[in-house]
Amino acid sequence: MAVGISKFGRFHNATSGKTLAEKAGMADSFLTRLRGLLWRRPLQPGEGLYLTGCRSIHMFGMKYAIDAVFLDRAGSVVGVVRALPPGAVSRFYRAAEGCLELPAGTIEATGTQVGDTVERTLI
Repeated sequence: MAVGISKFGRFHNATSGKTLAEKAGMADSFLTRLRGLLWRRPLQPGEGLYLTGCRSIHMFGMKYAIDAVFLDRAGSVVGVVRALPPGAVSRFYRAAEGCLELPAGTIEATGTQVGDTVERTLI
């Protein structure tokens, strides 16, 4: 998927019973978080990128919209942003430990909402 990404995870919404990402890269270093999805092809259904230590995201330099799910340390959804467009900035989610970036439309398709529990499994 991404240069510098060596770990991948599966993200499943235990509350709705639907999978958010079958294979999400784990951006857990300064450089992988800095690069994020910049200069990458659009995410396909089942793909994602999880940014650790992230409470807000920006879309500067992006060419496509994404959905964003902000999670706390326990895996509870503390924020959702649908179809964040290029050039935009999300709000700041104080309780977030990380952000799962997904193809636009994933939040609606999975019924994901604040308060849901998301299980992460390394693959």
